[in-house]
Amino acid sequence: MLDTTCPPQGCEGVNQVGDYPVAPEFRNLGARLPKGLPYQPWAAALVKQRLEQNGKDDPVTLCKPADAVRLLTFPPPRKLIQIPGLVVILSERDVTFRQVFTDGRPLPKDPEPSFNGYSTGRWVKDTLVVETNGLREGWLDRRGSPLTEAARITEKFRRVNYGRLEIEVTVDDPKAYTTPFTVTLNQKILLDTDLLEYHCNDNEKDRAHLVGK
Repeated sequence: MLDTTCPPQGCEGVNQVGDYPVAPEFRNLGARLPKGLPYQPWAAALVKQRLEQNGKDDPVTLCKPADAVRLLTFPPPRKLIQIPGLVVILSERDVTFRQVFTDGRPLPKDPEPSFNGYSTGRWVKDTLVVETNGLREGWLDRRGSPLTEAARITEKFRRVNYGRLEIEVTVDDPKAYTTPFTVTLNQKILLDTDLLEYHCNDNEKDRAHLVGK
């Protein structure tokens, strides 16, 4: 589960979604960056519009899959499974999975775009370095920070100690951002528990009320 400690400037909005505590990166991926995310002008305008509409078109709000980055910031917990040649990330949110191939295969040159993209990883000492391409257009956070099909994501997974997993995420998406940016997500271990089934379409009654402004 992502550490929900707020940055010095405080957390944006309510720090809770249902039964889950929320880290600031869920609402704003650049919450801990001094200057925020480096939007291209069109992307900044789009985020402003999405905020004004209360995020009514957020794919997650519409019960669509989260992308590879939001899978790491969404409030429900995650589980990582490592076997020879493969790391699997399971998420309680909508019973989601993501595969990271560690068998030495290269990234595809022309992948079919998908929500989680196509990921390969390699070990550099104690750090798992993951490269991802082939992503669909989507949202990086609740604000509506855009992700385009031109994006390439690099993640560095490192277990700092028994209870904490540090994930350094670099997003390189020149269509939407003026420069690549890096955020660090600190995941903390949850003991004596396991993943439960959570699907946002189950008894869902809110969609009809998502009208924005």
